[in-house]
Amino acid sequence: MKLTFQNKIQKLVVTGVFTAVLAVLSQLSIPMPTGVPVTLQTFGVALCAFALGPKLGTISVFLYLVMGAVGIPIFSGFSGGFGILLGMTGGFLWGFLLMAVLCGIGVQLNRRLWAIVLGLSGLALCHICGTFQFMLVTGSPVLQSFLTASAPYLIKDVISVVLAFLAAEAILFSLKKAKVVSTK
Repeated sequence: MKLTFQNKIQKLVVTGVFTAVLAVLSQLSIPMPTGVPVTLQTFGVALCAFALGPKLGTISVFLYLVMGAVGIPIFSGFSGGFGILLGMTGGFLWGFLLMAVLCGIGVQLNRRLWAIVLGLSGLALCHICGTFQFMLVTGSPVLQSFLTASAPYLIKDVISVVLAFLAAEAILFSLKKAKVVSTK
């Protein structure tokens, strides 16, 4: 299902709303001793892309990253600043862009299974980026970096992607029923 907007203002507003949803979901975090918090960011990224498609979903995530980079405290734990993007969890943030693209492409295929498979592929790329940057920043070996920064979060993140897909379907159905937007 793809959103069809009546005008550019509606497109801008909906994209902004999903950016705000991602920012709010990022604040729901549990700090962990490893330095990588448990958050709902992966759910938020997948939700943006599954609901908006590859272009607007990625723009929504990009806006989130830009706002956080300029210092607005919207990253997990009410943090912000460009240093976060270069820190030990920054690879996950950069990986969100790849994840958004793949989730969005998946939903355009109009096949539930492919949408979820591509969403999970995007999640895998996000975790690869996160593990790689964690390894570079901490100087840890790749296996230790994976076991510290990625492995403990994989089950939660897989569930997040699947639930985000289902939530996006429900949101799009509701928006269509309310005649706020139309879908194809």
